[in-house]
Amino acid sequence: MRTTRTTRDGHRGTGPGSITPDGCAVELYERLLVGDEPDIIASRTPEGGSILELGCGVGRVTHPLVARGFAVTAVDESAEMLERVRGARTVHASIEHLELDERFDLVLLSSFLVNTGDVEVRAGLLATCRRHVADGGVILIQREGEGFYDDLPRESPMKGAGTIRIVSEEIAPGLRANQVDYLYDDAQWTQFFRTRHLPDAAFEQVLAEAGLALVGYLTPNHVWAGAVPVKD
Repeated sequence: MRTTRTTRDGHRGTGPGSITPDGCAVELYERLLVGDEPDIIASRTPEGGSILELGCGVGRVTHPLVARGFAVTAVDESAEMLERVRGARTVHASIEHLELDERFDLVLLSSFLVNTGDVEVRAGLLATCRRHVADGGVILIQREGEGFYDDLPRESPMKGAGTIRIVSEEIAPGLRANQVDYLYDDAQWTQFFRTRHLPDAAFEQVLAEAGLALVGYLTPNHVWAGAVPVKD
């Protein structure tokens, strides 16, 4: 299995500490606090069930899931991120190239990864989800909500401490270049990355092209969605 690349096209990051191939800063992600993700994921996973977490980072979501008794396999292309993960089995690999000889009750693709600007990478991410979900299992996807780019640039406080500032511009039809600044009293990080916004209809079409079917939106803002493989 292929593991990682040095950088991803259109992605880079600045700030203290190690920077991952997609521009994320390891030390920054150790500061970010978890939100309601564990509750959403736990509500769709059988008690003690198996979870494949794709793009786990430093374990911000992993650790609460492990604490709830789930068997988590945590995947990331950054070895530096994986060094911070505790209590889960870790796999160092690029998500789109992952080939595990097993399937899971729940496959998790969070952090808006489905909105990557690279269409081939997106297809690879969803293919990985499809081939690793168990019969009767579900894929949970976190995506940009409707109108995500309607109020930009914007600045808002982060949970716990610090301020986040987001700037974005369309550089080709459907393709956006984004800059996100994370501002703390003692440090600052900036991430540059590319995305493709997928309104509901476009998102559902992308799922269909990947052999997946939407089973429902899990939150009122449609940021979280559940999908399953289409039966042959």
